[in-house]
Amino acid sequence: MSPAGRLAAVLLLAMIFASRVSDPAVAADETRQASITDRSVQWPTAGQWRRLLLLEDYNTRVVLLGATMLGFAGGAVGSFALLRGRALMGDALSHAAVPGIGLVFLAVTMAGGDAKSFVLLLAGATCSSLLGLAVILFLRNATRIKEDAALGIVLSVFFGAGAAALGIAQQTTGHAAGLEGFIYGKTASMVASDALLIAGAGLTVTVLCLLLFKEFKLLCFDEGFAASRGYSILLLDIALMGLVVAVTIVGLQAVGAILMIAMLVVPACAARFWTERMGLMTLLSAIIGAASALVGAGMSALLPRLPSGAIIVLVASVAFVVSMLGAPARGILARAMRRRRLNAKVHRQHLLRAVYEWLESHGQAPRRGQHDESDQVPIAELLPMRSWSQGELRSYVARAESRGLLRTGPGNLLRLSPLGCEEAAANVHNHRMWELYLIHFADVAASRVDRDADAIEHVLDPTILAELESLVHEGAAARVVPTSPHPMPHAGET
Repeated sequence: MSPAGRLAAVLLLAMIFASRVSDPAVAADETRQASITDRSVQWPTAGQWRRLLLLEDYNTRVVLLGATMLGFAGGAVGSFALLRGRALMGDALSHAAVPGIGLVFLAVTMAGGDAKSFVLLLAGATCSSLLGLAVILFLRNATRIKEDAALGIVLSVFFGAGAAALGIAQQTTGHAAGLEGFIYGKTASMVASDALLIAGAGLTVTVLCLLLFKEFKLLCFDEGFAASRGYSILLLDIALMGLVVAVTIVGLQAVGAILMIAMLVVPACAARFWTERMGLMTLLSAIIGAASALVGAGMSALLPRLPSGAIIVLVASVAFVVSMLGAPARGILARAMRRRRLNAKVHRQHLLRAVYEWLESHGQAPRRGQHDESDQVPIAELLPMRSWSQGELRSYVARAESRGLLRTGPGNLLRLSPLGCEEAAANVHNHRMWELYLIHFADVAASRVDRDADAIEHVLDPTILAELESLVHEGAAARVVPTSPHPMPHAGET
């Protein structure tokens, strides 16, 4: 190459270097990549998503296996603990495991062994949790201390002792780094042996829940009947708490002592919104727990700088919120819609009854099958009959008119349609049947019976109405509207 060519090449390289250094975005990106103190979270690339979804990384497969089995077992056991009223027991036992971890670490270090052996640390945590459980049972059964106070005592005292033991281990040995993962959770640190241990423990707990399902169901819903059938309530309680201890201990590595309670309670609470059956609730709770752990662990793999335990709990919380809002039977939205429909039905029935009673007081009481379109009611005459405002009354009239029950004529006059006449007569019939029952059989004064009947008439089913007719009319089955037990106002009065 000629001297002029070499000079041109050098100038070109210098210009490229200068442009990269002078570009703020490039410089900032390189600074971020070079800084070891950078804690920013980068959005995962398409390649990272592909590697996660296809499970290409061995460590990802290990972590997802262990977390999923933990979530499944925690959800299954948590459903029984929730219905038994032991929801906070897992929180106390997880905190009670911390001193066992610190003491075992110190003891094994002094003996010259592998102080960070996962099996040894879990053994220490198990012993410490069982001791905490024994203290809770002793305080509850041998003293006047209530269970919630015993849980608070064990939780705070044992966790304080564990924090002190971990502090001593850090100061004396100098190589206690990583033990804080048992407090806050560190799913990504799992190795194959850890995941297999967690999966094995989770599978064992799930099988035991299936084998003891009938006994645990009796314990949760009717311990008196269980005792009468020869079951030991104390042994069943200990067995249930033992399973809670097992799930809690193996879950320390994934979500930590502080958040482990969420894996027991949140999936069970979410499943409770969807069903009234114990078996289905247990299955749904286990599925929600497994899915939350699977998705949370996957997100932790994509965003490694975010705490894995917190991500798993947040995913479970999202499932809980969705269940709380959207469950068809017990969800907030479904209940709000049912309440709204019931309120609309009540207002409609009150309006039709008011129209019927006004016509009745003016000698124009409509009868089923006999409808006279000339019977009209001024809207203004209905206002004193209920605590309605003019706006409310007009909205109720508009809704009833849209359903074909009323017709509005000139001069704000209302007429009952044939369908409205039938429904109005049925409403008045139900109201007065309940009034007569209260007067004749509950010794309620006629002057005070209207409000009591007004609260119940909207939920009477045909079976109850048939029984009321049989009692009041002594076997007569004619569904006629009874005469009002209240003195009727004269025509022209309100």
